[in-house]
Amino acid sequence: MTKKPTRRNLGRGLSTLLADVDLGRSQPKQPLSDTSVPIEKLHANPDQPRRYFADSDLEDLANSIRTKGIIQPLIVRPNPNISEEYQIVAGERRWRAAQMAQVHDIPVIIRELDDTEVLELGIIENIQRSDLNAVEEAVGYRQLMDRFGHTQEKLAEALGKSRSHIANLLRLLTLPDEVITYVKEGKLSAGHARALVSATNPAELARMVINKGLNVRQTEALAKSGGKQLSSKRQLQPPKDADTRAIENDLTAQLRLKVTIDHRQSSGKGELRISYTSLEELDGLCQLLSN
Repeated sequence: MTKKPTRRNLGRGLSTLLADVDLGRSQPKQPLSDTSVPIEKLHANPDQPRRYFADSDLEDLANSIRTKGIIQPLIVRPNPNISEEYQIVAGERRWRAAQMAQVHDIPVIIRELDDTEVLELGIIENIQRSDLNAVEEAVGYRQLMDRFGHTQEKLAEALGKSRSHIANLLRLLTLPDEVITYVKEGKLSAGHARALVSATNPAELARMVINKGLNVRQTEALAKSGGKQLSSKRQLQPPKDADTRAIENDLTAQLRLKVTIDHRQSSGKGELRISYTSLEELDGLCQLLSN
């Protein structure tokens, strides 16, 4: 019988993976060379899990490259489609920023890697080192599990994450595309999105959360209610800022009556309520206002 190949283990973490991609081998792969190549000979990895690079972040990195250069070499492999050129395995963000900085030569470490190793390294490098949004991170985990058979436990061990963190992010991929887009655009946090996973109408609730500026706890309450008006309207209101609370306290002290201010930032409108507990307090308030 043919012995099945042993599946490689992620357990030694990113630093080991970057030095020795094929963890099933007894000897690590050695770089073909550590050198510099013209920037036009480098090409992006088409399986790169990260699709969005913020212009402001790239510009910051480009400014750093202009003054200090590229400190950490990119990891590349010979381009399988174009002779004497290279495909980026890890470091596409630095490559993009270097183009903005008009750098001509890029320091690289050239490795001989197959397509599977390139994909795996590209995913892991992004998850471990880049500020991916929650959806991009979740997609990376799903790719590692689907394409390489890694379990949540192995990913957690290798990447220094908790298993619950990975499981919670993977749940985000069950949300409708509209909600996932909100997370990608930064309109919803991962916490907001997790609160909507079990809702029957997550897209509708997501729009409500964004419009009302609800925090995560308020979003959880909204999801439990199915979007219906909660028993206390205040639960759906965003938390009051320090200035509003300070004005409430000052007026309460001066009037000796409870004062509540509901201010809506979006329109600049609001309500001021003065509460009394007896006709005597009401009469005193009326006299004060008529003076």
